[in-house]
Amino acid sequence: MSIRVRYAPSPTGLQHIGGVRTALFNYFFARANKGKFILRVEDTDRARYSKEALDDLFETMHWLGISWDEGPGVGGDYGPYFQSQRLHVYREHAEKLIQRGEAYYCFCPPERLKRLREEQQKKKESIGYDRFCRDLPQEEVSRKIKEQIPHVIRLKVPLEGETLFYDKLLGEIKKKNRDLPSDPVLLKSDGYPTYHLANVVDDHLMGISHILRAQEWLPSVPIHIHIYRAFGWEPPFFCHVPMVMGKDGQKLSKRHGSTSIREFREQGYLPEALINYISLVGWSYDDSREFFSKEELERLFTLDRLNKAPGVFDYKKLDWFNGQYIRMKDDEELKALVLPYLLKDGLLSNPPTERELKIVDGMIPLVKERLKKLSEISGMVKFLFVEIDQYSKEDIIPKKMNAETTIRVLKEGRKLIEEFPKHTDEENEELIRRKAEEMGMKVGSFMMPIRVAITGSTVSPPLLGSIRLLGTEKAVKRISGVIEVLKKAV
Repeated sequence: MSIRVRYAPSPTGLQHIGGVRTALFNYFFARANKGKFILRVEDTDRARYSKEALDDLFETMHWLGISWDEGPGVGGDYGPYFQSQRLHVYREHAEKLIQRGEAYYCFCPPERLKRLREEQQKKKESIGYDRFCRDLPQEEVSRKIKEQIPHVIRLKVPLEGETLFYDKLLGEIKKKNRDLPSDPVLLKSDGYPTYHLANVVDDHLMGISHILRAQEWLPSVPIHIHIYRAFGWEPPFFCHVPMVMGKDGQKLSKRHGSTSIREFREQGYLPEALINYISLVGWSYDDSREFFSKEELERLFTLDRLNKAPGVFDYKKLDWFNGQYIRMKDDEELKALVLPYLLKDGLLSNPPTERELKIVDGMIPLVKERLKKLSEISGMVKFLFVEIDQYSKEDIIPKKMNAETTIRVLKEGRKLIEEFPKHTDEENEELIRRKAEEMGMKVGSFMMPIRVAITGSTVSPPLLGSIRLLGTEKAVKRISGVIEVLKKAV
């Protein structure tokens, strides 16, 4: 069988984790089976359509390095690939269903449907269409059409029996026909199709062999099965992948954190880290391996390794993955990645001066092991480019120390730093260790007020390397300034 899969987003919002995971699963399945990956834009919801969302779709796919074999900008034998450009196709097929006795014209005005819903709510009945127009006499239908009375086209859902279909992941699924939505609309009065009609018609005409999508679409399948049967078509294979959940077991949403790929991109996540981690939310290769390149996933992905249980999206785990991928970059690559953040945050001139670039070159090896996101760079190295205008008293005076002890530590540290240029880093580390021992302190405790005085933070890149980049003169000046502040507090 020739494998043909599709990603068919609706451009009504930014690309998010769940949608992109669906795209990746389809893309990897196609590549692993030497099939075709089609991108189709389901843009028939004109009220919610967004040009920004459409642009974001293309930008996201290009940023992730996901290319499609057929679709917008690429072409193909089954276009157009925008549903809004296929309205004549849907009208033609909706009329075919009427001719086959599988659908009917419904002339019920919105006011009647509203009253019907209100009555059903009052009686606590299930909400749904009452099939009022299902068996109208042909003469009446013809008259109303001739009079151009607004109408929709509805599917004739069987009133008895059950619908059965097989899902690759979930197995055999049965649904009683009386429990299905009663005769859903296929073609709206404005000529636009509903999701049900457009989805089935396009999947058939585009030769889609497998539908891989989230389980939230599972309730639509019985209706789609009836549409396939009404046309006399063979349905494709279905595989509904588990939902993406937060750690609280609820569907991933903004309350958990960022969900749009744009947000992750702006925060400084790498595309290879996102691809790797997202692919493991609901899929695994074995019980131990975690790191996969895009090229490896293009070879190794298989539906047999999908999990039935919902996938949990762990932001901390993503941070860990991203940090690992940052460390895989060579220094020049990482420099190119962090420069835009340093420029955006105003730490560098535009363009950067030679001196600034020299500092950036020196700091890359210092921050590489500590970065989890590229956006953290400015906070880590700000002290190298701008003066520290204020200090937190709680940070300057560590726990278990008072102002007098802190001043003594800073004075001893200042003496050592003044002599830094005469020694290697190893020798300076040894001198610091001896001084801390002499003062009856641990090295970390001894260095903390010195670190805060020089960097303005309790957390910083390796201090000795930072001092060399900053310059001993500036480092000594900052320590002296803090000593004067503390003297006033004593």
